[in-house]
Amino acid sequence: MEQERLALLALHFIPGLGDYTIRQLIAYCGSAKQVFSLPKGKLLRVHGIGKTTVQGFTPAEAFKSAEKEIRKAEKDQVELIFYSDARYPTRLKHAADAPSMLYAKGNLDFESQRSIGIVGTRKCTDYGRRCTASLIEGISHHQPLIVSGLAYGIDIQAHQEAMRCGLQTIGVMGSGIDVIYPHAHSGTVSRMLSHGGIVTENPFSTKPDAHNFPARNRIIAGLIDALIVVEAAERGGALITADIANSYDREVLAFPGDVNKSFSVGCNNLIKANRAHLITSAEDLERIMNWDVGRSAASERQPVVTIPLDADEQSVVECLDAAEKALHIDELSWRTSLPIARMATLLLNLEIKSVVRALPGRMYRRT
Repeated sequence: MEQERLALLALHFIPGLGDYTIRQLIAYCGSAKQVFSLPKGKLLRVHGIGKTTVQGFTPAEAFKSAEKEIRKAEKDQVELIFYSDARYPTRLKHAADAPSMLYAKGNLDFESQRSIGIVGTRKCTDYGRRCTASLIEGISHHQPLIVSGLAYGIDIQAHQEAMRCGLQTIGVMGSGIDVIYPHAHSGTVSRMLSHGGIVTENPFSTKPDAHNFPARNRIIAGLIDALIVVEAAERGGALITADIANSYDREVLAFPGDVNKSFSVGCNNLIKANRAHLITSAEDLERIMNWDVGRSAASERQPVVTIPLDADEQSVVECLDAAEKALHIDELSWRTSLPIARMATLLLNLEIKSVVRALPGRMYRRT
């Protein structure tokens, strides 16, 4: 198994191989190890593999880089999480362009029952800081995971407020996990390691180049149930993250701002275009996300289901009972081995029977 993990990592050091192509290769060959045994002629049969990639396919160099990366990870106490690992974040796995591996450091719980992303401008105002602090304090009793991007402004405010309220927080980086950017936030990151941690898809020593950050934003969007944009200019990373979150079927919410302020334009436009819910308080988030204040899932659950269920319906109910949390429709389909079209019909029937409850983002849980 160690050789397989080494081969998995080595694939990431083959020039021209992206996340999708790596998964295609493994699916075609059956394992990462088998990929390196495949003749170059057969590699060309795999969708997405061209002659340039095959010519750059140098296993010896790739394995050398992978071994060096593993030694660095062990030294720095960094976890390497592959797409095929059970540890890989379930929410992120549903994204078609999910990273094929992650570098993670800290005390991270990716499967928190509730996960919220908070992003905004680097040049935030006092209004933005107040909105961030008030929101996080207002939802702290739900114990959500707070995800952001470690940047100046709203991002770092979200991380700091989360820790102040005793919440777990994850910072998603656009650099190598050993390259804290901005460096001024190194102290906050050190504290975060015991209150969540940091994550990246980039190899060690990767510099925080501009092109890494739009890619970083898809990880933020993939790790959460809902994204809150606090302040944003007409263009910028926060709006890119909002677009990605919408494409992932996540809920997007935005605080409105003064129409005469540049850092309100982005949020106001999101709301005006119906690409974000308007939010002014923690109560708005609770209502939109269907969080029942003061009631736990256990207290809401009916002790006995008296409505007769067929075999497939019973399978779905048992899956939700075993999970003891909301599950995405794709996750339910995978766990029960039922086709997604069939699962959609079953969930609708179960919702009509008041046995399951639909939540935002195509999530479902027991009533």
